Amino acid sequence: MSDGENGFLKTKHNFPYKWTLKDAVFTKDKGKVFSCFACGGGSTMGYKLAGFDVLGCNEIDPKMIEAYKANHNPKYAYLEPIQTFKLRTDLPDELYNLDILDGSPPCSSFSMAGNREKDWGKEKVFREGQAEQVLDTLFFDFIDLAKKLQPKVVVAENVKGLLLGEAKAYVRQIYREFDLAGYYCQHWLLDASKMGVPQRRERVFFIALRKDLAKPFLKQMNLFDILPEIKLEFNEPEIKFKEIEDKTDFSNTITSEKAKELWLNTKEGTSFSEYAKGSYFGGYKISDNEVCPTIIGMFRPNSGIGIFYNKSQRILNKSEYSMAGSYPLDYDFKEQKYGYLIGMSVPPVMTAQIAKQVYEQWLSKI
Repeated sequence: MSDGENGFLKTKHNFPYKWTLKDAVFTKDKGKVFSCFACGGGSTMGYKLAGFDVLGCNEIDPKMIEAYKANHNPKYAYLEPIQTFKLRTDLPDELYNLDILDGSPPCSSFSMAGNREKDWGKEKVFREGQAEQVLDTLFFDFIDLAKKLQPKVVVAENVKGLLLGEAKAYVRQIYREFDLAGYYCQHWLLDASKMGVPQRRERVFFIALRKDLAKPFLKQMNLFDILPEIKLEFNEPEIKFKEIEDKTDFSNTITSEKAKELWLNTKEGTSFSEYAKGSYFGGYKISDNEVCPTIIGMFRPNSGIGIFYNKSQRILNKSEYSMAGSYPLDYDFKEQKYGYLIGMSVPPVMTAQIAKQVYEQWLSKI
């Protein structure tokens, strides 16, 4: 059906934002990956699109791992907290010979939309059905796992808020822990909308290369730092909402009179928060000629939460959310709400872009 990379129609973008799992051709020839905090497999699909073989995942949420298994059929799947997973003595040899260890430690403690400093150090239940844990130390548990498994490269994703205010101290600690684990670490703030994703989503990516492999890539970056050089510069054409609009599905229609009033009074390209507070603050009325805003991990039409269609009183439908998150159109969400799962995930195309550069600039030359 195509003449493009990985079996997809060749376009102006490196990877498809409109695609299906059934038509995908994953070459699995670029290296082996294992994913932690895997959610429904957003980053996993990105590595697959880039040609990597993803061996499996670690995830604490039983409903998330059910969706992961349904869509990825992993060789290894560990349903447990990373605090116990990192202590396992029965891990297969394959996991000690990874090209990339991937992870997205839960980040609500650092999000600008949360309580930030007030929640640091507190045990919290991230979601119903999960164990209580201190969210802001999970990144260090992940680095402990990297120290144990010693993959060639570690890729970790987190929220922009990690770079702001007092949270910067955590970044310094992340660098220290990676150094002690035997890695050179660097970080980038990247916007998915510049990477072929139809969504404005800024995320921080920490990318670490094992020190014994780094010599061919070391370069004087500034007056003080010698680090392995890798260029992560993306400037693909933005994908406006009109390119992913689906006029065939009018589910998620607003029935609440309050939400209807907010929709009527809100201009396109504007948040409901200009007109309402409290439970109705989280809505956004999309415009045809803009890129979708960041998808948050929830949508409730009658509470005014989610991205709302501009031509009728509904929230964006499943295919629109999927394309905005670069999720496959035939993804099986099982019991999960698609808006929640996509909002909690790294967009697959965002990961694919990074994985492609890691392979071309580092792994293919090691």
